[in-house]
Amino acid sequence: MKLSEFQKRLIDNTKPVIVDLWAPWCVPCRAMGPAFKQTSQKYDGQIDVLKINADESPEVLKALGVIGIPTVVGFANGKEILRRTGMQSSEALDIMFDAILHQRKPAIIPPAPMDRLIRSGTGLALITLGWFSGQWMLLMGIGGVLLFSAFYDRCPIYRAIIPRLTSLFHRSR
Repeated sequence: MKLSEFQKRLIDNTKPVIVDLWAPWCVPCRAMGPAFKQTSQKYDGQIDVLKINADESPEVLKALGVIGIPTVVGFANGKEILRRTGMQSSEALDIMFDAILHQRKPAIIPPAPMDRLIRSGTGLALITLGWFSGQWMLLMGIGGVLLFSAFYDRCPIYRAIIPRLTSLFHRSR
């Protein structure tokens, strides 16, 4: 897809648009494919989906500032609402599509499975290192924060507090 065609489709579209930037050789893109197809079918007629092959449309990737694939970008009224890079779960895709449909940024998008794994492993390694070294407060604190960031979306306290804090900030505007 040419950049001019892409921009025209965004500007002329009355519906929200989800752009899936992928490549046939990209393993995470192929792994995310079935979930993306299922979610896009669920929102068929409400949201337009543009699947753009990164190899065939480098000027679109450059214009969007995309440096990794898969990348999913959501637009409403021609303006970017959200962007996620990396393989997304079915749950995350559903949250993204819903947010674009209602033209708002989602409150919480769960981390991708690989992000969870990396954060968990690094957090546990830092906690262990902190336990056996003299820098236990610093390393264990950083490790704890990393470990929490891997699972924050599942924390009931976090889920209860964040919507209230978000509404407070939205009221002050």
